[in-house]
Amino acid sequence: MRVARLLGTIFMLMGLILSKTGESAAAEEKFPTKPIQVVNPFPPGAADAILRPFVEKLPEYLGQPMTFIYKPGAAGSVGAAYVANAKPDGYTLLGSSQGSILIVPLTNKGLSYTYKSFVPIVSLTFAAIELAVRSDARWKNLQELVDDAKKNPGKISYTSSGTYGILHIAAEAFFKEAGIKLNHIPSLGTAQGIAAVLGGHVDISCADSSAPYPHVKAGTMRVLTSLTKNRLKLLPDVPTASEIGYPVVIPINYGLLAPQGTPKEIIQKIYLAAKKVLENHEVEIRDRQDKLCTEIDFKNPEEYAALLRKENDFYHNLLSRMIQ
Repeated sequence: MRVARLLGTIFMLMGLILSKTGESAAAEEKFPTKPIQVVNPFPPGAADAILRPFVEKLPEYLGQPMTFIYKPGAAGSVGAAYVANAKPDGYTLLGSSQGSILIVPLTNKGLSYTYKSFVPIVSLTFAAIELAVRSDARWKNLQELVDDAKKNPGKISYTSSGTYGILHIAAEAFFKEAGIKLNHIPSLGTAQGIAAVLGGHVDISCADSSAPYPHVKAGTMRVLTSLTKNRLKLLPDVPTASEIGYPVVIPINYGLLAPQGTPKEIIQKIYLAAKKVLENHEVEIRDRQDKLCTEIDFKNPEEYAALLRKENDFYHNLLSRMIQ
């Protein structure tokens, strides 16, 4: 009798496990059945604008709406932590650059997440980090700025989207390479930083290329340099820092990530939808990226994961050198 009861209990538990497994598989197969949230960990105007050309088209291939929600703060760590701790069911995604994923955890060991807390879904776009000034600024090129800063250490100001964010780290890496010291005035986002420069409150903006570009086209700002390997196709006359003798290359990739533990089937379904978006709307997306001075940089989950691993090592080494 005891053996029979024990076997009955075992069979019942196995049935429950199989039932739950079947329910989980069915849920993954039907995904999505409700709207998907894409969390932007920065203020409106940067990451969402860059990702929007892709994200707006995804509902055509997923069958459910996708909406941006904003959770800015602490250089992107507020929104990133929110997603890292969300239910891994594919309905809460992170739309971000390396700043909130890699750099902030490296500079703040007390955070509840690291880059390993996320599953990369797809890398979508690339943006350059630029140093830009008002069109009437006294520096006509990068070397003039460097020479002036050496004569006046700490008297020239620059703004980034936040302390220990990717733009702040990029700027300080360049200044260290150039042997100069500028006064950092953090803003609440790139749009606010650009406004501060245009208003004459700050001298220089360190921002991704999407922020100053409309003002460059309007003739109210000039880009002194980009921290990229090659010159940007839409700004062919702007030299890279490396060309002038300062080998600092720090690109920004924007993509979609999910909380660790999200089923592979769901990751693959979102990735394949993004791939269809690019295949069917490439001309429109490239046109919209051109308006932002950004470029398509499409990578699958494995390629995106490899990029993040490589760049995590890069930023770890960069930060180690900066604090020496």
